Amino acid sequence: MSRRAEIAANLAAVRERIAAACADAGRSPDDVRLVVVTKYFPAADVRLLADLGVTDVGENRHQEAEAKAAECGDLGLCWHFIGGLQSNKAAAVASYADVVESVDRVKLVGPLDRGAHPRPHPVDVLLQVSLDPPDRDGRAGADAGDLPALAAAVAEAGMLRLRGLMAVAPLGEDPRAAFERLARIREDFVAEHPDATWLSAGMSSDLEHAVRAGATHVRIGSAVLGSRPRLK
Repeated sequence: MSRRAEIAANLAAVRERIAAACADAGRSPDDVRLVVVTKYFPAADVRLLADLGVTDVGENRHQEAEAKAAECGDLGLCWHFIGGLQSNKAAAVASYADVVESVDRVKLVGPLDRGAHPRPHPVDVLLQVSLDPPDRDGRAGADAGDLPALAAAVAEAGMLRLRGLMAVAPLGEDPRAAFERLARIREDFVAEHPDATWLSAGMSSDLEHAVRAGATHVRIGSAVLGSRPRLK
């Protein structure tokens, strides 16, 4: 099987999973956008994805993302930065990412805004909210109680556009329960920010639970592209 045929078959299977989850939740499949995570995969795969109708790709390592976005700049893709973001790299990320999904502290807002200013349109921003226990090591994301201040900072930035929330289900926990908590957090958030309706949640192993909880974007890597290649 060629690489294109392999990716095409995997894409079809993932799209069927999304459609089935949407049917189960009484939603339209058009309400859920597939973001294919291309971390560690070559630009050649990104070109195959674009040829197969994928419009959104996600990366979580700045150096790799920057190079790949430049190499594939002719494809007209929407680039999502989904990884942990360091403040000293935030401006650079905003120069090529169309969506930054991992904004979890106010310190990132200023650099992101500065990096986005040369662009013709604002960078879309999602606030990453943590679903982990407070004492979890390596915990990423803001506490739900910190979202109002973080949202206010983004709203005040001239070249950032607040779109909604992003979250990752905690390791070792039933994702259904985690995403049910996320749905409640999102309900309160949208009540205060009615235009910020995006919800990025769900990966290869748990996308069905995320869709049922209202996800508008799912971030899928291995189910489309296979196991990640080893770093050389």
